[in-house]
Amino acid sequence: MARVKGAMMTRKRRNKVLKSAKGYWGAKSKHFKMAKQAVMKSGNYAFVGRKQKKRDFRSLWITRISAAAKQNGMNYSTFMHGLKTAGIDLNRKMLAELAVSDKEAFASLVERAKAAL
Repeated sequence: MARVKGAMMTRKRRNKVLKSAKGYWGAKSKHFKMAKQAVMKSGNYAFVGRKQKKRDFRSLWITRISAAAKQNGMNYSTFMHGLKTAGIDLNRKMLAELAVSDKEAFASLVERAKAAL
């Protein structure tokens, strides 16, 4: 029986890495060894970035809610506490959207939070 050589699979694997390194600067897009390292590093950055994206959006929502609450004469922490005691369960994403797009609805939420305290 003839022996099987691994050239085809090796070439396939290397081409896959080089294809993902397309557009990288210099030898990182041409040489397999450097491309492999660059692709692994970029994969790590992408993984970390997906986690940071969640943090960044949450802090953005909190900033928007805080600014809108201050315009209505309340700070962020007492506003959130007032909402919780009033039994209003709105997440920060929706509260931030209300603060930006529908100021009257947000003002009514602030009044209900003040009344609950």
